[in-house]
Amino acid sequence: MPTTIRSRTLAAAALLSAAAALSPQAGAQGVVNALCSTDAPWCEAAAAEFTRTTGIKVNQAHKGTGEIGAQLRAEAANPKTDIWWGGTGDPFLQAAEQGLLDSYRPAYIKDLHDWSVRQYDMSGNRVGGFYTSTIGFGYNTEVLQKKNLPEPRCWADLVKPEYKGEVEISHPASSGTAYTVIAGLVQQMGEDAAFDYLKKLHRNISNYTRSGQAQAPNVAKGEVAIGVTFAFNFEKWKHEKYPVKTVAPCEGTSYEIGGIALVKGARNKANAQKYYDWLMSPAGQAVGARVGSYQTPANKTFKADPRIPPIDGVKLIDYDFAKYGQSAERKRLIDRWTKEVESLPR
Repeated sequence: MPTTIRSRTLAAAALLSAAAALSPQAGAQGVVNALCSTDAPWCEAAAAEFTRTTGIKVNQAHKGTGEIGAQLRAEAANPKTDIWWGGTGDPFLQAAEQGLLDSYRPAYIKDLHDWSVRQYDMSGNRVGGFYTSTIGFGYNTEVLQKKNLPEPRCWADLVKPEYKGEVEISHPASSGTAYTVIAGLVQQMGEDAAFDYLKKLHRNISNYTRSGQAQAPNVAKGEVAIGVTFAFNFEKWKHEKYPVKTVAPCEGTSYEIGGIALVKGARNKANAQKYYDWLMSPAGQAVGARVGSYQTPANKTFKADPRIPPIDGVKLIDYDFAKYGQSAERKRLIDRWTKEVESLPR
């Protein structure tokens, strides 16, 4: 190659290299493989914003926590996932117990609420508390009025004969939300009484959905009168002027602490940790409310969205995360539900 052409080629390469160095995405290339179990819009928006900020490509799938727990167990010998975030925390604790998650205690632990820190302590730093929210009912006021049905206030209301075919909940085998309901009722009523209640409730169920995120849109659009899930799910629809109201059960209710964790054996561990830290930062925590997910965030160092419903006035049970986060306990309760409840006619 002639000297002048070679010099021009090297100069052009240098200019390209300098331009790349000035790019906001420079120095942070690569990928991270993620699984997300919170609301799909939050999953998508967080991945897109993280990529814009860092240049790291996020390969991310949205699935229920029960499905992800099963996937991680199936992939344990050859993990394909780097990080799992969002969704109710019990399946995270079960995955930690089964040795599927890596320990990580962030340097900013003092920036997090006590309920988040307790999840780290309980799990040997394998699971962090990402957000919190409570189980409640959402109902379509127009549908109830049209059918001349009263607004439900208590767990006892949902098993009344007039609500037959009017209640929707998710399936506990695939949804951590439904498991939280069952485990909460067991702690609240006693196990045998809770299963008697679930059998009565079964008669009124219109459909067991795959995910606990289905109830809010189905109620808002009038496809079902009442949905049982985490109450925050309905807030987006309320703010968009759909005829939706929510209530916390008068007898008391269970709640979740959504999880976040690094997967043991992750192929892209450094990038997974960067994504983790960003999700737990004010920037990452604020994404949820911007896209209509109104859970209470774990990071307490920023002003949370005022549309997030307060939980101060909700009667919460003393939920035993240590016991009901165990995989054997989850399996036992779901097996009993499948045998004694799901098998019944409706």
